[in-house]
Amino acid sequence: MSASPVPLLPFETTLAGRRLMVTGHTGFTGGWLSLWLKSIGAEVSGLALEPNTSPNLFSEAAIGDGILSEIGDIRHMAAVQRAVEAATPEVIFHLAAQPLVSRAFEDPIESFATNVLGTAHVLEAARNTPGVKAVVCITTDKVYADQSWHWGYREPDPLGGKDPYSASKACTELVAASYRATLAARGNGVRIATARGGNIIGGGDWSDNRIVPDFVRATVSGSGLTIRNPQAIRPWQHVLALVHGYMVLAHNLLSVPETDASWNFGPRSDEMKPVSALLDALQGEWTPIKVNVTPGSFPETHFLHLDSTKARRVLGWQPPIDFAGTVALTVDWYRRHAEDPGSARATTLEQISGYRSALLAQA
Repeated sequence: MSASPVPLLPFETTLAGRRLMVTGHTGFTGGWLSLWLKSIGAEVSGLALEPNTSPNLFSEAAIGDGILSEIGDIRHMAAVQRAVEAATPEVIFHLAAQPLVSRAFEDPIESFATNVLGTAHVLEAARNTPGVKAVVCITTDKVYADQSWHWGYREPDPLGGKDPYSASKACTELVAASYRATLAARGNGVRIATARGGNIIGGGDWSDNRIVPDFVRATVSGSGLTIRNPQAIRPWQHVLALVHGYMVLAHNLLSVPETDASWNFGPRSDEMKPVSALLDALQGEWTPIKVNVTPGSFPETHFLHLDSTKARRVLGWQPPIDFAGTVALTVDWYRRHAEDPGSARATTLEQISGYRSALLAQA
């Protein structure tokens, strides 16, 4: 992918120059989104906790440079209201969350408080702050009631969640739906949409108990890797594909009222791969490592797939990279960081520019 300057794409033109807030900007996906928005000329602010891993993308890629970065906890309504009033954003991308299935088993109250009540705080501040026009609320592919289907879940399918993380995110969807249907109109009329994304991979994630960060740590240290379920099938996609989807959704929310709804953002059916295939691809791009299989201590869905037909047809969301390209970009980022940690910001910006070039080429 080329790193040369790329003209603004139509959805970027809508967002460039606007005041935009990213909750969770110190996290993995929030960091990529913040840097992309800043690179197209948006005025970016952020609200989040301090990064909880070392290293982390926020520090390594200097995500906070040039943005209004507020460290605060979305579980505290007063902190959220202050941050939103200070930033006066036109659009809020709400990514702040407790994002780990394993951690939700260890501390379910934290997950419910952050994901459910925290979202209510963000939406309450949004509807009560003049000038806020839209909120893109990020949830997950795990909001659907597990039907053991071999086809993709669609937006009208029943919500559910047997494990604490999935349940907290399904509740998040209900909170957003309530604000969208009855509360937004009692405030400033803010438009609210939820985005249900698939399994995100890409450079800069160092979370525990995630397949790519665990692989990278094992590769760099020369140790073995333990996985839970090699045959589990997941909708793997690059973080840029999801960030792209969130930006396209925000663009549409600002201009098309009917887009205040729920949206799936996942790969095509032929891009669905088991954990074992992802590991094979990662090792093919980098180096073979020893892999051990130890069953996990908590239940997981075997087959998880989103039907993203609506987002592709209505929003025009068409990611330009496939599974192989996703793995190649991911390994390239981590390999370059391992060789030169100071390259993180340049590599991230280069990959954003390359993705944008690919979008321009397919337009």
